[in-house]
Amino acid sequence: MFSVKYRYIFILLLAVYSYLNIQFTVGEKLFDAELTNIHLFGVLSAVVLLIWEFNRLVESNLDRIRQTFLRKVHPLIILFLASMINVVLASFITLFLLDIVLIAPLQYDFSHSKLLLAFGFRVNLFLNCVNAIVFYMNRLKQTQLEAEQLKKESIEAQFEALRNQVNPHFMFNCFNVLSNLVYKDPDTSSQFIAQLSNVYRYLLQSQQKKVVALQEELSFIESYLYLLKMRHGDNLIIEKNLTAEPESFYVAPASLQMLIENAIKHNIVSKSNPLTIRLYSNNGSIVVSNNLQEKEFKEESTQRGLQNIQSRYRLLSDEKVVIEKLAQEFRVTIPLLQLQ
Repeated sequence: MFSVKYRYIFILLLAVYSYLNIQFTVGEKLFDAELTNIHLFGVLSAVVLLIWEFNRLVESNLDRIRQTFLRKVHPLIILFLASMINVVLASFITLFLLDIVLIAPLQYDFSHSKLLLAFGFRVNLFLNCVNAIVFYMNRLKQTQLEAEQLKKESIEAQFEALRNQVNPHFMFNCFNVLSNLVYKDPDTSSQFIAQLSNVYRYLLQSQQKKVVALQEELSFIESYLYLLKMRHGDNLIIEKNLTAEPESFYVAPASLQMLIENAIKHNIVSKSNPLTIRLYSNNGSIVVSNNLQEKEFKEESTQRGLQNIQSRYRLLSDEKVVIEKLAQEFRVTIPLLQLQ
């Protein structure tokens, strides 16, 4: 606090306050003799200035002082103890200067020192109390900044971990489809490879992004659905009714892909029981739903996919991902994000 930029303004204000306080209590008589207004104000200003500047000198050297045997002592205690010595020095220096300035020097009396010391100690106590408040406010602010930084780093780490949980296990199924197509239908296999490369290009490019434009996600989904249709044929029915403007909204990367993948993973996809997946807009959100026909022998699942999406959106928005399991339908609603 003592090194504050506008300290001389504060010193002047404190001197003026002290002067007015004395004027309204004991008049111009600080000592036994009467002092002119100028001399009285000069004495008070000198004491305040010297105490402040001596304390500033100690404060600026606190780190050096604490490198000695005082390293375990709180810095405010060191500063307060040193300031007591500063008060004594400031008081006697002021008396000495006053004796020089006055045409008729004061007849020295020990009571002069006591009065000036009493005033100095009051000023010093006030300054140290204010300094302690400033010290702990700065420490609280620093602690809050560090906590915010740690929170930010934690969120970044969580988000990075969640991004890395995207499971591209459909790659193996794609390779199986591709191996059959290569010999049977070279043209289709070439198109299949192009769509597969689009999918993985998107996954690689969006890996470091928190959000992507809805338009990009939908283009990726087109390639992804092409791969799924090549694998499942008419056993998989895709219905889309997206009315949201894709260039105006954003989503978490690969979130729609994960929902489609989750639907296929946990439901029967067959000729007798085709799986219908619907993608449609609904009041600032996108809904991915499917007819519920769960597998009789379910694959072991930790529900990581849905938890992943919920966690990602929790870090991105106050709006929640809504998961609903109805009698005949499973439905997930994800909010469309808008960047500020």
